[in-house]
Amino acid sequence: MRSALVVGTGLIGTSIALALARRGIEVYLSDTDEAAARTAASLGAGHNGRPTQPVDVAILAVPPARIGRILAEAQREDWARVYTDVASVKALVHGSAEEAGADLSRFIGGHPLAGRERSGPLAARADLFEGRPWVLTPGPTTSRDALNQALELVSLCGAVPVVMDTEEHDHAVALISHAPHLVAALMAARLENAREESVRISGTGIRDLTRIAGGAPELWEDILSANAPAIAEVLAAYAADLNEAVEALRAVAGSDADAAKRGATDLAELLRRGNAGHARIPGKHGAASASYTAVPVLISDRPGELARLFATAGSVGVNIEDVRIDHSPGREAGLVELLVDPAVADRLSADLAASGWRVQS
Repeated sequence: MRSALVVGTGLIGTSIALALARRGIEVYLSDTDEAAARTAASLGAGHNGRPTQPVDVAILAVPPARIGRILAEAQREDWARVYTDVASVKALVHGSAEEAGADLSRFIGGHPLAGRERSGPLAARADLFEGRPWVLTPGPTTSRDALNQALELVSLCGAVPVVMDTEEHDHAVALISHAPHLVAALMAARLENAREESVRISGTGIRDLTRIAGGAPELWEDILSANAPAIAEVLAAYAADLNEAVEALRAVAGSDADAAKRGATDLAELLRRGNAGHARIPGKHGAASASYTAVPVLISDRPGELARLFATAGSVGVNIEDVRIDHSPGREAGLVELLVDPAVADRLSADLAASGWRVQS
């Protein structure tokens, strides 16, 4: 690949352009929002404007409902040899492209599973896709050239290619992305009118659970609408489990001893299923999920403190697998949990304490 056109200079489109430009690819940028395209160009993502000759690949980073029409138009005007998109739904895109009369042999669906809560070109990062899955959904007529160009695009962005069927992809993202976003939004919505005293004592649990609810509503409205049937199916299963949990909790709180016992058993089963499902989420480097031990350290909220803590852990030969931070309400301090291999947790605690860190037992 020598040249590419990125149509749509939001977070994903600009991040792709930055990644390609960093690898020496001649990148062109196009957007109906001229200010966004100029901003992306100023960041070093490429040239603002369409090329005068067809590029190797055109990446359509626009809302799903617009892709079919833009693809057909782009092919009529010969923008590129092959085309791909980055929408988080695929059946709608393939269907609309076919209806618009696009040449599907020169198109392959794509979906990089990476993002941020922020949107727009200023939130873009060249390393956004490093190590992340990037789903490709070739159709029955997709050419080998289109597939190879898409695979090269994924590689240049540092992502990991995953080939899936369009329907399989849409059901998968409904389960692991779209429905969870709605659930997070519903949970966060409970906080909108909550008492200040309740919100003030929020910790890492509610923060982690609702983090993705901070996404742009207008973007997510498009995504949820485009994959509505698959998401509704997942949420219906959620609703059944929620109803079961409600009935179990009411039984536990009731005066009927037998019903309370059954309710406790039902709650235990729901929690067991949650443990089993959580264990299936891939861990580090895509390997099986691992169990780590948390080493809690109290640190002050001053520049360089976190880096100094990591440096101390590194100096004693301990690899930090993950980290959680909980800020203390009303104090310029926070609790940092270093997640490490259980075999080294005690040694790390002792070495940190010896170095003057306040390790909590």
